[in-house]
Amino acid sequence: MLPLFAAGLTLALWRFPRAQRVITVVTLSLMVAAAVGLLVGADGDPLVVNVGDWSAPVGIDLVADRLSALMLVVSSVMLLLVLLYSLGQGVSDDAADDEATPVSIYHPTYLVLAAGVSNAFLSGDLFNLYVGFEVLLAASYVLLTLGGTGERIRAGAIYVVVALLSSVVFLVAIALTYGATGTVNLAQLAERMPDVDPNVRLIIELLLLLAFGIKAAIFPLSAWLPDSYPTAPAPVTAVFAGLLTKVGVYAIIRTETLLFPDGRVDDVLMVLALLTMVVGILGAVAQDDIKRLLSFTLVSHIGYMVFGISLASEAGMAAAIFYVVHHITVQTTLFLVVGLVERRGGSTSLDRLGGLARVAPGLAVLFFVPAMNLAGIPPLSGFLGKVGLIEEGARQGTPLVWVLVVGSVVTSLLTLYALVKTWNKAFWQTAPAHLPEARLPAAMVGPAAALVALGLGITVFAGPLYAYAERAAATLMDGHTYVEAVFPDGAARGQGESDKGVKRDARIDPDDVVRSPTPEALPTGAPPTGAPPTGGAS
Repeated sequence: MLPLFAAGLTLALWRFPRAQRVITVVTLSLMVAAAVGLLVGADGDPLVVNVGDWSAPVGIDLVADRLSALMLVVSSVMLLLVLLYSLGQGVSDDAADDEATPVSIYHPTYLVLAAGVSNAFLSGDLFNLYVGFEVLLAASYVLLTLGGTGERIRAGAIYVVVALLSSVVFLVAIALTYGATGTVNLAQLAERMPDVDPNVRLIIELLLLLAFGIKAAIFPLSAWLPDSYPTAPAPVTAVFAGLLTKVGVYAIIRTETLLFPDGRVDDVLMVLALLTMVVGILGAVAQDDIKRLLSFTLVSHIGYMVFGISLASEAGMAAAIFYVVHHITVQTTLFLVVGLVERRGGSTSLDRLGGLARVAPGLAVLFFVPAMNLAGIPPLSGFLGKVGLIEEGARQGTPLVWVLVVGSVVTSLLTLYALVKTWNKAFWQTAPAHLPEARLPAAMVGPAAALVALGLGITVFAGPLYAYAERAAATLMDGHTYVEAVFPDGAARGQGESDKGVKRDARIDPDDVVRSPTPEALPTGAPPTGAPPTGGAS
C-alpha cells in the first residue's frame, strides 16, 4: 500500500521534482522498515492477512513466511539504494544533458514497480501472483524505454513481446488449474492438487515452469535478456538484473515446493540448470561490452538457483535461497558500478577503456570486490553458496547430479576468466587517448559503495543468514505449515471435501448419488446429518 499511495502522490506532484524525490525516498525507507519487521515476525509461523477481511479462499490472502519476508527485505534495500544512486545521477552538475536522467514519470513508475515486486512475493493466490507480475512488468516497460532513444525503444519492444507471451502462458496455466481444482488459492491448491489426474497435473506444472522460466531467463527462454537490459539506464538495468529475474525464480520455488512436491520434473530442471549455466557463461566469455557480459553472467548464474531447486531437498533449497540473496546483491552492485565506469571512461566497450585503475583507484576497488564475489572466490558469499550446492549434489551422487556439479565448477571458472578479462582491459591496459576527465558524483558513488559493503556483510554474517535460509527451506519442504497458516481451521479443501469422491469429469451414476434423508425418515427435531450444505444431492 505504501508505494501505491506514494506513486499516486508523486504523479500528482509531477511539477515538483524535489517533492517527488523526498516522497520516494521516505516511502522506500518505510518499506525497508516494514520488511525487516516481517522478517522478524515470520521467523516462526507464517503471517497471513485476509485482504478486505474476506477469508480464503473467497478473498485474497497475503502470506509472509520466511522466504517471502527475506526476499522482501533484500528487494526493498536494493530498491532504496538504486533509487539513491539514480538521484545522484539525476542531480549531478552535467545531468541536464544526460539522456538517462530521470524524468517526472520515473518516480511514480519506480514506486509501482516496488509495489508489484512486493505483491508478487507476498501473494498467497495464483491469480494475484499474476497481477503482481503484470504490475511490475507494466512499470518495467516504462523504465526500460526511459529517455526514448531508438535503441531503447527497439529493446523495449522485444521485452514487451516476450513478457506478454509469458503472461499468456501463465493465464492459460491459471485457467487450467482452476478448471481442474476449482481454486487458485495456493494453500488450497496444495491440498487439492494431489487429487488431480497425474497427466493434467504434469501439464499444469510444465505450463507454470514455462511461464516462470521466461521471466527468470532460464535457457532456452533467455535469449531476450542480453538484448534488452544493456540498453536501459544504469539504475534501471541494476533493478532489472537484481530483482525481476529473481521474482521468476521465487515463483518457481513457491509452486514447485507447495503444489508439486512429487519431483516429477526434477531431472528436467537439472538439465535446464546445466544448459543455463554453461550456455550463459559461454556467451559472457565472447562479449567485449561490460553490460552485455554481465547480462550473460546473469543468465548463467540463474542456473545455480535452478540447480538448488532441482535437488528437491532442504539442503539444496537452503543453498538456492542463500545464493538468490547473494546474487541479487552482487549483480545489482556490478551494474551500478558499471554505470560509474561508463561515466568515467565514456563507454562500456572493453576496446575503448583502459587505465581506470590509475585514474580512478576507488572505482577499481568497487568493481573488483563484487566481481570476485560473483566468480566465487573464497571466502566470499558466492563461494559459500556454491559450496552448499556442490556439497548437496555430491551427497545425492546420481550421475546427472555429478554432471551438474562439474558444470557448476566449470561455470565458476569461466566466470572468473570473463571478469578477469574485463578487469585487465578496463582497468590495467593502457588508457586510450580519448579517456574523458569526468567527475564521479559522491551521490552516485555512495550507494554503489554501500552495496559493495552489503555484499561483504553477507559474507561476514553468512552463518546467521545461511541458518535462516535453512529454516526457510524447512518451511518450504513442509507445505503443511503454509497451509495451516492460511487455513487454521483445517478447511483447506473447502467445498472440495463434500465431493471428494466424485471426479469432475466423471459420469455419475444416479444410484451412487447420496441424497439427504427425507424429514419423515428422521426423528423429531433431528437435523439431517450428513447432508450437504445445500440440502440437495452431493
